[in-house]
Amino acid sequence: MNLIYIIEDDENIREIEEYALSNAGYQVVTCGSIKELKKKMEETVPDLLLVDIMLPDGDGLLFVESLRSSRYEELPIILVTAKTREIDIIRGLDHGADDYITKPFSVLELTSRVKSLLRRMARTSDVMEFEGLCIDVQKYRVAVDNELIRLTKKEFDMLSFLMSNRDKVLTRNAILEKVWGFDFEGESRTVDMHVSTLRQKLGEWGKHIITVRNVGYVIR
Repeated sequence: MNLIYIIEDDENIREIEEYALSNAGYQVVTCGSIKELKKKMEETVPDLLLVDIMLPDGDGLLFVESLRSSRYEELPIILVTAKTREIDIIRGLDHGADDYITKPFSVLELTSRVKSLLRRMARTSDVMEFEGLCIDVQKYRVAVDNELIRLTKKEFDMLSFLMSNRDKVLTRNAILEKVWGFDFEGESRTVDMHVSTLRQKLGEWGKHIITVRNVGYVIR
């Protein structure tokens, strides 16, 4: 299930967007200000962002432009605004938006544009899936049965390494070198401790991380 964030200060429009996209099968989170959105994005990066241009605490265009010069440079963004002049649309796209929807809009147009952009971006995304687990490498996101799981960077890197080598047994030393670096001076039990924590966070899915005695670990 794709996660969509909406930033819109008009409560009525925000509710319409949320209702339409939720009914289309998306997980939707709404915000009324840039400050609120930034806080949510620090916790979880969405699959797509709907942005109003005129916001109570800043210019939506400048906000989109700032995202494009940050770690969110690949985040799909659709501007939704009452500005309908051609020059406004061009400015929006030039500032980094992937698409532009003018108000008033139909529910069908909104869901169609969102679906189209997500489909286009999916062709280039780096996603690994197995038995309900989904890892989005570009966005540092992990979900099990569509439920987001919070991992540390080391846990994420380890899980990604194991997943990219699924069915292949990886030694503890190989994991240490890949995740911690060849110059790491710690012990191999560091890997064991992280695997244990990782299994706990992944819940029932953790059973797919299998210990190979005296060797290392494998996902199968």
